[in-house]
Amino acid sequence: MALTFPKAIIFDWDNTLVDSWPAIMDAINQTRKHYGLETWSLPEIKKNCTRAARDSFPEWFGEEWEVAYAYYYNAFDKVRKQYGIVTMPGATELLKYLNEKEVPCFIVSNKRGDYLRIEIAQLKWKDYFTGVAGAHDAPKDKPAREHVVHALTGSGHEPHPDIWFVGDSEADVACARNANCTPALIGTPEDAQKLGVELVFPDCQALETLLKSLQQK
Repeated sequence: MALTFPKAIIFDWDNTLVDSWPAIMDAINQTRKHYGLETWSLPEIKKNCTRAARDSFPEWFGEEWEVAYAYYYNAFDKVRKQYGIVTMPGATELLKYLNEKEVPCFIVSNKRGDYLRIEIAQLKWKDYFTGVAGAHDAPKDKPAREHVVHALTGSGHEPHPDIWFVGDSEADVACARNANCTPALIGTPEDAQKLGVELVFPDCQALETLLKSLQQK
């Protein structure tokens, strides 16, 4: 694959730019325990919690899913304050670099939109993003193409391979492909091979290093 510097970058949020697993795990397991379900280990959480809640919760909680969804976010609202927001290694520096180079950046996340925007504001990252789309902001959530289209609306950009979609999960890769963007994985070479992704980085710092090398060409 002949790489060129991207015209824009779409980022996933949780566990791509910020480490949210402790809070997510706590709130999910509180909810599962409340409904008499087995709690999950961290590897199970990482495997099972990449889809939008309106897709996964009906499978887990049946007809009670909307009540369970409210229960989850009530728990999450409490534990997120306890755990705080931890940025992923190199994330702040990467966003600053892209901002300096005037590369439009977007967020497409299955975290509920109001919480997503609260966290962006708390990190003082609002100016880094041209568009932000959280769960329920678009007609369909990730991995649907509609979620990407919503994030890009009004930016002058359309879904295109020149736009990279950077994420950590299979749902992010599927969303990139559904939207005709180029998937880039924050993960391991083994994960990338399994998903058929050519662009893989151990962290945001490695992604920044590659972008700087592409810019110099």
